[in-house]
Amino acid sequence: MLEVRTPVHDDLVDHLVRTTPLHRGEAARIVLDVLAYFDETTEEYVRRRHRELQSRGRRNPEIFALISSELPRRAVAPPELSLRQLRRIVYG
Repeated sequence: MLEVRTPVHDDLVDHLVRTTPLHRGEAARIVLDVLAYFDETTEEYVRRRHRELQSRGRRNPEIFALISSELPRRAVAPPELSLRQLRRIVYG
């Protein structure tokens, strides 16, 4: 089995291996997935969430209100965006 190594985050991977039933390779993949999630830009997040919510049948007024309420809870909260700014991110 190929072992995924993340030298910068070995301490976090070691912690996950000690405190969960995960194997080292699984823990490393989870760390990389979480880092990729938090590396997402505000614009990428808004577009992704809009697609997800739209695919669930929600309408734009509800979608943009929900996204607006979610943004401040991101790991690095972006500046507050108006509903118009959110629409411009999605539709250009």
